[in-house]
Amino acid sequence: MSQLIEISDPADPRLADYRDLRDVELRKHLEAEHGLFLAEGEKVVRRAVEGGHAARSFLMAPRWLEGLGDVLDRSDAPCYVVSEALAEQVTGFHVHRGALASLERRPLPSVDSVLTGARSVLVLEDIVDHTNVGAIFRSGAALGFDAVLLAPRCADPLYRRAIKVAMGAVFSLPYARLEDWYDALPQLSAAGFTTVALTLADDARPIDEAVAGLDRVALVLGSEGHGLSARWQQAADRRAIIPMQAGIDSLNVAAATAVACYVTARR
Repeated sequence: MSQLIEISDPADPRLADYRDLRDVELRKHLEAEHGLFLAEGEKVVRRAVEGGHAARSFLMAPRWLEGLGDVLDRSDAPCYVVSEALAEQVTGFHVHRGALASLERRPLPSVDSVLTGARSVLVLEDIVDHTNVGAIFRSGAALGFDAVLLAPRCADPLYRRAIKVAMGAVFSLPYARLEDWYDALPQLSAAGFTTVALTLADDARPIDEAVAGLDRVALVLGSEGHGLSARWQQAADRRAIIPMQAGIDSLNVAAATAVACYVTARR
């Protein structure tokens, strides 16, 4: 059972995991160095713990304790109980979703392991916005995709903002980092997937035609600014486009993913 520890000093070193959550660069360094990540909100904290991540600690105001009482009962990690004003002072923002938890990262699985048995996967190249990454995971999980593969420069799915937007889908949808960016798509093709790149290329077909009748599909999506690299566009087995009204040539990558996942799920 978690021990409830009341804290009134914002400088208390036990709160170090929760300090300055708005400073993205600081948090990236801190979380990588200490092998942790932060979950925010009752549902997300619950899904993280139920997904097998061990808690280092919890941070809650008194009125938030009841909602996660069963989770605290099953954990040995301390729960730091603070006023809402102190929580805001420590984290740098108004904590309005009910709870925070610091949890242990687990080693990422291999690409081969997350592809075992998978039929529909998402492959992300250089998507650096945490909100977009979180939204993509949420769409993939909601529409029955089996895994996500991330190019080396993609944003961290376990960054607090990504987890929050994904509503915890990062804990249920397996993912892995690609080590070989250059030959990643040919390797997927060799593994039995048809790689379908979302692109404005001249030979791109409507997405419903591109995925029709395929067994194992890998949808390939590119960065927010320039889209897919020339290498990945050329290396993909097929190129696809979401047909749109004249004058509009593209959607935000997260919105495009949702549409493409829906069409692919219905193939």
